[in-house]
Amino acid sequence: MNTALNTPLNVTPNPMVNIHANRPKLFTAKRFVDTKKLSQAEWLEVRRQGIGSSDCAAACGLNPYMSMLELWMIKTGRIQQNIEDESEGHAPLYWGKQLEPLVAEYYSMHTNYKVRRVNAVLQHPEPDKHFMLANLDYSVVGDADVQILECKTAGEYGAKLWREGVPLYVLCQVQHQLAVTGKQAAHICVLICGHETRIFKVTRSESVIQHIIDAERYFWECVEKDTPPEADASESAAKALQLLYPEHVPLSTTDLTEDTQANQQFEQLIQSRNQIEKHQELLAAV
Repeated sequence: MNTALNTPLNVTPNPMVNIHANRPKLFTAKRFVDTKKLSQAEWLEVRRQGIGSSDCAAACGLNPYMSMLELWMIKTGRIQQNIEDESEGHAPLYWGKQLEPLVAEYYSMHTNYKVRRVNAVLQHPEPDKHFMLANLDYSVVGDADVQILECKTAGEYGAKLWREGVPLYVLCQVQHQLAVTGKQAAHICVLICGHETRIFKVTRSESVIQHIIDAERYFWECVEKDTPPEADASESAAKALQLLYPEHVPLSTTDLTEDTQANQQFEQLIQSRNQIEKHQELLAAV
């Protein structure tokens, strides 16, 4: 297996978050629920009771795969979370789950740090942040600086998101984990296309965490008030809108070629656009 990490000292830092801030007083996350014997239905119900680390980017409007609106519909029970079990569903999710222990084993072998599974959903201990939940892949044992391991797999499509380092939606996920647990740093070990492995260190950033808390608090208020957040222009939001307002999202088009008023308005728009372009050319020449 080719790797970007040849020795334990070559952990790749991420410039966006590898900045040491004033370290806050550490705290211990609450153990919200044990997950070892949870059924799929019970697990989905637990996820609806707060914002997990994998929900963070969507709740902040930063997930390339899921919009705030779609996540809101999941949390309010309007649609079901698309999480498959081990025997069915989506191939990337299936293989990600199957390969996770191997990625963790590789990490331990190349860093000499032991890892331990965390069979629980954790909750932020402060009452006003009760909606912040986290389900860690592993805790890191034997490293004073890093306490969390997040394992990732990326296929051919997802690999491009890792070219410049850790994708933003993954950074959100890990900073959320650090926020909930009070820990200082995490390692992300990613297997790319089945043959390349990279390890990144993400250090706790108080400014990023505060932005996450503010965004998640707004999102959770939308959930509690049953008020949908604003939709963006993503495909995820479009699908969510069709499910939320099926009678208001027509799937047909109207022929306006014989509509005199519509054609006059269209002609006026073209003339206005031409005038704007002329003004822009004049400004550019100044």
